[in-house]
Amino acid sequence: MSYSVKSKLLISAGVIAAAASIWHLLCIFGGPSWFAFARAPQQIIDSSQQGTLLAPIGTVIVASLMFACTIFAFSAVGLIRKVPLLKSALITIAIVCIVRGLTGIPTFLHSNGLDLWQIVASTVWFYVGICFVLGCIEQSTLGKSDK
Repeated sequence: MSYSVKSKLLISAGVIAAAASIWHLLCIFGGPSWFAFARAPQQIIDSSQQGTLLAPIGTVIVASLMFACTIFAFSAVGLIRKVPLLKSALITIAIVCIVRGLTGIPTFLHSNGLDLWQIVASTVWFYVGICFVLGCIEQSTLGKSDK
């Protein structure tokens, strides 16, 4: 099967979201140091240290949302069957990822040093957001050609 460039970009975004989902789940097993490395909020790190349920439950929720991004991306390109609310989900995911990507801008504006992790994470999520925008555009184009 041959995929367009937009579809290949959306597939790459889905793979990135799946990898991020797995990474988040691994933090549960890696413990507090993994949460700290991933720049989790202090509440989550404390929860992991204390063995309370906030860290694992919060992490599973975040990982599930990221994996949902993978499902919508793969559905949009036809790797899996079409899921409900596909176009709405693509738009929402694109907006959320682009906004997350833009959160790295203050890192460049503060003189207290660059946070490499924040720069990489923001760049990756901005890329994922753009891929979802392109996937949404392609879905719109496909929808018009089907009529």
